[in-house]
Amino acid sequence: VGVGCMVDACLQCKECLAGHEQKCRKMVQTYNMKDWSGRAKSYPEGGHTLGGYTNKMVVHEKFSIVIPKSYPLECAGPVLCSGITMYEPMKTFGVTKDSHVGIVGLGGLGGMGIKLAKALGCKVSAITRSLAKEKMAKDLGADNVVASSDNDSMLANEKSMDLILNTIPTGHNWSAYQGLLKKGGKQCLLGIHSGFAAAMVANQIRRFSFTDCTVVNSMIGGIKNTEEVLALCAKNNIYPEVEVIPVAKLNEVYTMLDAANDSGKRYVLDIEKTLTDKALSSYSAAPPTLGPNPSNL
Repeated sequence: VGVGCMVDACLQCKECLAGHEQKCRKMVQTYNMKDWSGRAKSYPEGGHTLGGYTNKMVVHEKFSIVIPKSYPLECAGPVLCSGITMYEPMKTFGVTKDSHVGIVGLGGLGGMGIKLAKALGCKVSAITRSLAKEKMAKDLGADNVVASSDNDSMLANEKSMDLILNTIPTGHNWSAYQGLLKKGGKQCLLGIHSGFAAAMVANQIRRFSFTDCTVVNSMIGGIKNTEEVLALCAKNNIYPEVEVIPVAKLNEVYTMLDAANDSGKRYVLDIEKTLTDKALSSYSAAPPTLGPNPSNL
């Protein structure tokens, strides 16, 4: 079995009963949250959840995801994170085989988004700053590549997309992509930055004003959709681009990812073989070197 982004929720509220446990006010994330029910006990007692940085985990059975025997474990972890992050808005906004989905950004999220949208039968356009990543996008399965810095490329794809999944993690001019949407289309912001927060506020206002909003936000998904996306990946042989690393290299990877993720890889820790008492006693790596947080969040 595997554990995704959550280890507990109340299981009784309207959101939990609808399969949207990620929206529960008592939801406990897999990393850095307090256990309130005793169902997600941490060690030492009273501490925070430790996510994947541990070789033991306590989790309510509801949040334990069965991994198909044929699916590689090193790929399952990223699907339970980036996979559900991309799949949830596709389900929420009802993409079909007739939908045209745009993916902004070709990092780990964007690569998974292209593969999942193609598996659902959609036309997929990768949206990137230039055509430098055109081959990478096509190799991932994109039908089309849009260069956002090229006016002709943007105009050629104007008013053509039903849903744009914007994975850029830092503040940027997300409104530049609005012209690519069909009437009634949505741009969904997935990166945590000031635009994400604005979309949250706008959509709360929309609920009470009965108006439509073309910019929305999303984060993770519920257990039902998490199970669905894992089954979809297993059925269609969809695998994220992964590299398995020892825990001793964790800070190096953090430093590298803070600068960029041009390869689109997901780095997976080899907990079983490298998170040992011996490894911890001899660990001497420097902390990661991180730049300023431009999101201000």
